[in-house]
Amino acid sequence: MAENGSSIRRRRHCSGCGYRFTTFERVEEVPLTVVKSCGKQEPFDRTKVENGISAAAKGRGINEDVIAVMASDVEDAVRVSGSVIPATQIGVAVLERLRVVDEVAYLRFASVYKEFDGAADFHREIELLTKQPRNADSIS
Repeated sequence: MAENGSSIRRRRHCSGCGYRFTTFERVEEVPLTVVKSCGKQEPFDRTKVENGISAAAKGRGINEDVIAVMASDVEDAVRVSGSVIPATQIGVAVLERLRVVDEVAYLRFASVYKEFDGAADFHREIELLTKQPRNADSIS
């Protein structure tokens, strides 16, 4: 392993001349494209995910490192779906992670993501929240 685990260093030699050399192998990630609800496409921006989580978690005592890990987890989770993903898939992935970490931050994010109109929307979401088990292992 080299470069903090982001590449693999290999020593090789040429079978023809015997020359020894080093290669570094890295994963080449395909860029993610997000399809917005209006149909517009834009590159995935993990900073937007971090900012959304930070806004929902404001004043909740959630460490910035935890937020960064959550954003990375969201990116990894949506990346397995392919290179073009709907924005709704990102929102759902964020909600799944916030639900496990902090229920208040979850409700804050859900209120914006799901466009709550009133107290009844919060009540419905709280009912859903209390009915589902909080299991970190179920997050993909």
